[in-house]
Amino acid sequence: QVQLVESGGGLVQAGGSLRLSCALSARTGSSFVMAWFRQAPGKEREFVASITGFVVSTNNGNYADSVKGRFTISRDNAMNTLYLQMNSLKPEDTAVYYCNTQPPRYSWGQGTQVTVSS
Repeated sequence: QVQLVESGGGLVQAGGSLRLSCALSARTGSSFVMAWFRQAPGKEREFVASITGFVVSTNNGNYADSVKGRFTISRDNAMNTLYLQMNSLKPEDTAVYYCNTQPPRYSWGQGTQVTVSS
């Protein structure tokens, strides 16, 4: 069972940036789509961004409309790591961020808290 460990969250002012990382305990299949999700207090977990496996490129991502143009997903298959660069952060981006495959096939990690102050 692959374990997922998210990191990089924190408190930032609106307009700021953060870079999240997700370390996988083992290599996943390169065909697996990897994704970021988030869950705000009192809300359901929602999709943020995904990236396919075959092309290690920041141009191969899919994004929720709410983050399109501000967030960039990337992956390093050799390092078993997934990233999420978040720019122009807004208070509504405040949530716990999780990584997993898309659709999710592994147990969820603990997530990393992102708090954006206005």
